[in-house]
Amino acid sequence: MPKVQASQMFFVLPISAVVLVSLLLSSPFLAQSNSPIGNSQISKASDQTHSESLRERLLQLNHDISTKGLHDFPPSQEKLLTGYAYGEFFDWDLYFENIYLSYYGVSKFDFSNLEVFLSRQEPDGFISRTLGITYPKPNQMFKPFLAQLAVLGSQQTGSYEWLREKDYGELQKYLDRWFAYDADHNGLPTWNSSDASGMDNQLSRSGNFDSYFDEGVDLACYLLRELQAMAIISGELGKAKEQAEYEHRAKRLAKLINNVFWDEKDGFYYDRNEKTGKRIRVKSVAGFFPLWEGVATPEQARRLVREHLLNQNEFWLLYPVATYAKTEPDFYEGTTKGECNWRGNTWIPANYMIFHGLMDYGFDKEARELADRTYAMVLDKNALTREYYDSQTGQGYGMNPFWGWSSLAYVMPLEDTLHYNPMNLVGKVRPILTDNLGIRFPESASTKP
Repeated sequence: MPKVQASQMFFVLPISAVVLVSLLLSSPFLAQSNSPIGNSQISKASDQTHSESLRERLLQLNHDISTKGLHDFPPSQEKLLTGYAYGEFFDWDLYFENIYLSYYGVSKFDFSNLEVFLSRQEPDGFISRTLGITYPKPNQMFKPFLAQLAVLGSQQTGSYEWLREKDYGELQKYLDRWFAYDADHNGLPTWNSSDASGMDNQLSRSGNFDSYFDEGVDLACYLLRELQAMAIISGELGKAKEQAEYEHRAKRLAKLINNVFWDEKDGFYYDRNEKTGKRIRVKSVAGFFPLWEGVATPEQARRLVREHLLNQNEFWLLYPVATYAKTEPDFYEGTTKGECNWRGNTWIPANYMIFHGLMDYGFDKEARELADRTYAMVLDKNALTREYYDSQTGQGYGMNPFWGWSSLAYVMPLEDTLHYNPMNLVGKVRPILTDNLGIRFPESASTKP
């Protein structure tokens, strides 16, 4: 990997390797995989080498974002952010990409990308999940992350007023359009397809293009978070009646997630087939997202974690979390024709959400182990950041190099140490990489255009 000098793109504050080690390398998993046992001097040297590897990786990652991940897109007067070299702009990727930039105090792309997507809204509220440069998706909605993205930006600037004039109403129409994908009117919208869900090839769960049968547990969790985000935005803008309405809708949806998707016999959350009324008994990583959203009861959480997440025959492979249970008949690792494979490989955004769900439910040891295994996979097993990874070998696949949402893996151990969650809709979003590792991102302006 070419070494990027700090003076080329970054101002890096002085920092001791000891600080890095204490924050990031205190786990048994990392110590075992990176430090010989029984020789403290060698161990310290190994830790220092490992901290330098992390430092180099972050510098390279940020260099790639700055030089390859910022693109012009008329009529926007601002550059837009993407994790993809071919210049397409995607939906939920944008949320996680901006979480990574928030570690440096950068929020401008929360606003620039969001404004472009909102400007393309159709009269019925529909917003496509891509800008259509290389991958047009004219029938697939922007996954429910726009209101969360607006909150993420506002948490950093301290103001929600920019939403009042136009964007607030557009977000309302967008969210209402999502709930219109509900043919049986049970309050649970359906995915267009597995492709639209973002878990591209989980066909046995969500079907092919324009199927519209899968009431996804992941979709319901995303929508619940959008309702909660809209309640916050409404309250900040002094719209008390609308805030109460969004809070009521959120509570109702939370109950539906547990009443409809939870299978008491199996101890797992399954999707529902809207057309047959039956559960779709496919064990996907999406079944753990109620942990992230906080709707599982403590007992449901315990069963999910003990019986399935930590099950080495299902999801807890050497580099968890597998995106399909290994027991699924169509489980496979790697890629056959360059496809984005979600039937076994590990994807960082799923790990990231589950990691924070584990922390929220008090599974501290399990959360730390997941953070450490994910961190070791991206840093130790691969010379560059990749799009997704083999859950049994740790080998990276897909975009090479990649500077999108996989970047979150490098910060999971630090977030565990700091007990910090930038997805907390009512918390404070902080530049933790700048504050704790001393690295500044060159695009450091944090103001709305």
